[in-house]
Amino acid sequence: MIWQVASALARHLPGEAAHRLAVRSLAFGIGPRLAADVHGDRLFSRLAGRAVMNPLGLAAGFDKDAEAVSGTLALGFGAVEVGTITPKPQPGNPKPRVFRLAEDGAVINRYGFNNSGMEVAARRLRRFRQHQDMSQDPAQLIGVNIGANKDSPDRVADYHQVASCLAPFSDYITVNVSSPNTPGLRGLQEPSFLAAVLDATYDGISASGVNRPLLLKLAPDLDQKGLAAAIEVALEKDVSGLIISNTTISRPGRLRGIHRGEQGGLSGAPLFHLSTSMLHQAHLLTKGRMPLVAAGGVRCARTAYAKILLGASFVQLYTGLALRGPTLPRDILSGLNTLCEEDGFASITDAVGSISRMEDALRRCSIDAVS
Repeated sequence: MIWQVASALARHLPGEAAHRLAVRSLAFGIGPRLAADVHGDRLFSRLAGRAVMNPLGLAAGFDKDAEAVSGTLALGFGAVEVGTITPKPQPGNPKPRVFRLAEDGAVINRYGFNNSGMEVAARRLRRFRQHQDMSQDPAQLIGVNIGANKDSPDRVADYHQVASCLAPFSDYITVNVSSPNTPGLRGLQEPSFLAAVLDATYDGISASGVNRPLLLKLAPDLDQKGLAAAIEVALEKDVSGLIISNTTISRPGRLRGIHRGEQGGLSGAPLFHLSTSMLHQAHLLTKGRMPLVAAGGVRCARTAYAKILLGASFVQLYTGLALRGPTLPRDILSGLNTLCEEDGFASITDAVGSISRMEDALRRCSIDAVS
């Protein structure tokens, strides 16, 4: 098949060139196709208050400009999240800015919110929505991840602006204040700034004339005090879910790839334990008061299932797709269905938070407990 050739070719290209090839291929419909509800109602889940066909999503960062929404949904995801999208177009950081660490199952990127701006994304999403069957329930959802321009004189206002432009074409909006590649952005996770960003985003959604749920994406490098403070603000502002987590600026000592010293956000397998530990902490802190979306190191059904057992009601991936190819969603969903059946769960939602200790969840999923 054409997509098999494209996938094989991509592995021999530089990181960013491979990324562009994957997005363009899917934009032209070159890729495997899988019904999102192929496993029936066992995998039906919920995201941002909506019933969704399965608990697996594509994280923001892959389809930055909403170029390939149809193609990525066709891979079988329950939801895809486009972006990060800023008000004005911006080129991002100088190249090279994407580095594979193949030996580690990881990627380091310092893209810097490169995107064509909200107006381009709005045109593409409007066109997609005109042809989408909106009556499906459970559905496949479209999330829009929003951020601020690097040179903006008022970053809080940027969130208002993008939300007001793109909310009508989204099923939910994700506030990204956790990318490590825009200087100063992570400072917006501080409680006073975070409250202002969330208020501005809600106001932007309201100004668009629609009502959309809001998700908040956090950095895995927050300490427990910072995580607790962010959760308190999110609960106060009635956020519909937390995405845990973004990429990390930390570097585990066991990294072997020659690019391990590059600056940027580390994603993939080495992020799994850090992001899963943070997910576990968030589950204990929220006590079921807020849905949790897990991202970071999801590369197979077992890594996805471990996060679900520890409290995630939905799971996202990106680096795993880049490194393992477009059949990964199919393999993960099939594996999740089997794992649920083995554990006697009639529904994947029954598995959410069913194990209270991280080491027990890792053991159940045959994952090494060493981070």
